[in-house]
Amino acid sequence: MTPPTTPEARYARLAEYFLLRPNVTQEGKGFGSSALRVGGRIFAMLTSRSEFVVKLSRARVDELIHSGDGVRYAGSGGRPLKEWVVIRPESSASWQSLADEALTFCLASLATTRPRASQSE
Repeated sequence: MTPPTTPEARYARLAEYFLLRPNVTQEGKGFGSSALRVGGRIFAMLTSRSEFVVKLSRARVDELIHSGDGVRYAGSGGRPLKEWVVIRPESSASWQSLADEALTFCLASLATTRPRASQSE
């Protein structure tokens, strides 16, 4: 079976796979793109410029940049974001593996985040 050739087709197949998982949604837009979310937080997306972007630890993002597989993602304000990386089109890194890492990273972050106290407390 031939893998999808366009970033859009590749991302669509990735999204189909992740949307079968519990608590993963694809609602709304994040940073101007279609985004996969868990607990309301984006973990992977395809930008309007057809760039595959994932949220990972700062150390992992730095590793991907140093290996040549990625570049730091800059949001709409143009400021580079520490925990976001654009995977270069020529990279051989697996989008599914990176999205799995990103999902795990976001789930861990959700587990350590304390819920806010309600206004009535």
